[in-house]
Amino acid sequence: MRIATIIYHLALSFWVGGAALFTTTLTPTLFRSYSRDMAGGIVGVLIPGYFYWGMACGIIALLCLFLTRPQGRSARVAVILLVIMVSLTAAQAFLIVPRAAALKRDIPSFDTSPPDHPLRVQFRKLHGISAAANLAVIAGGIFLVILATPRTRDRDHKIESP
Repeated sequence: MRIATIIYHLALSFWVGGAALFTTTLTPTLFRSYSRDMAGGIVGVLIPGYFYWGMACGIIALLCLFLTRPQGRSARVAVILLVIMVSLTAAQAFLIVPRAAALKRDIPSFDTSPPDHPLRVQFRKLHGISAAANLAVIAGGIFLVILATPRTRDRDHKIESP
């Protein structure tokens, strides 16, 4: 099942790479370049697709992992971690984002309303939970990429003396 292994690696790479790019580059750039309201509006449009992409990549990775039928502790760890990551992403997509979007609609403006506005406080709490879940997914993905890296013996890395 070589093709399933390749697709597994691609799904992990696309998920982790996309999440890292969105989290460390795209979102901060938007918030540096535009007002909070405009940047938040743009991110609000992009975020559902971001989480659907993550769920799709995670489900594909899980399916490929089952197709390859790996054995051992590493395989069990990978399955458990993927299930946790997909679950966190689904919670963000179907629970946290809709609640945050509803709060956002009721906040007149993030630029002009005070930070201690009750709706902003609730939004900030949801955003914090989502950010922590997102970082956990990225960390889990990095761990899975490392776990999926083929192991080589030390002898394969020794440089022969002439």
